[in-house]
Amino acid sequence: MANSFECVHLSSITKSFPATQAGDSRLMILEGISLTIRHGQSVAIVGKSGSGKSTLLEIAAGLLEPDSGTVMLDGVCLHGLDDRQKAILRARKMGFIFQASYMLADFTALENVKIAALIAGSSPREATTRATDLLHRVGLGERLSHTSDRLSGGERQRVVIARSLVNDPAIIFADEPTGNLDEENAAIIEDLLLGLVKERNATLMLVTHNPQFASRLDRVLTLSERTLVEGM
Repeated sequence: MANSFECVHLSSITKSFPATQAGDSRLMILEGISLTIRHGQSVAIVGKSGSGKSTLLEIAAGLLEPDSGTVMLDGVCLHGLDDRQKAILRARKMGFIFQASYMLADFTALENVKIAALIAGSSPREATTRATDLLHRVGLGERLSHTSDRLSGGERQRVVIARSLVNDPAIIFADEPTGNLDEENAAIIEDLLLGLVKERNATLMLVTHNPQFASRLDRVLTLSERTLVEGM
């Protein structure tokens, strides 16, 4: 059972997919994985491509159902929640950052951040204030009215970081957030993300191929042979 100090609690998670080769019924990706992430803790998941890192993150976030096992998020068991309940939980408790900088193309930077707050139930005035403040915090105070086609890749990822934090989520799920960026912009995004997460005492579950980035987090776990081991 999860306690008040636990933000994420995975117990005996197993996940398989249809096999790609003839003769195999299922391809086992995760097997008996258990993981606890405390409130305010940052955890990096590393491992080879195809090892199941993104699958594990998606299960922890309730985006993908495990074959077996339980997922607790901030004291709520995800098993049995319907799609609407999960969507509400994600909007209010989670923030997401992916490798691709997903922005609504016809919306400005401000609108892209503001809409996440509106969906979670904030008033228009409150949503605007919080979105504006966060965009200033990530260095985009002069880009509020810019649409995605007028922003660089690094700037778009800053918008995504601001959007992920606008509802003060219990946890940020980040899947290769610097994977599409050059070295200079990757370093900027690392600093911004880790600084804001620490400042707000948020929890972070990060998937990355970058050992240097991973080493900056509180804890590093390697996914190998369908299970998690401490360290790199």
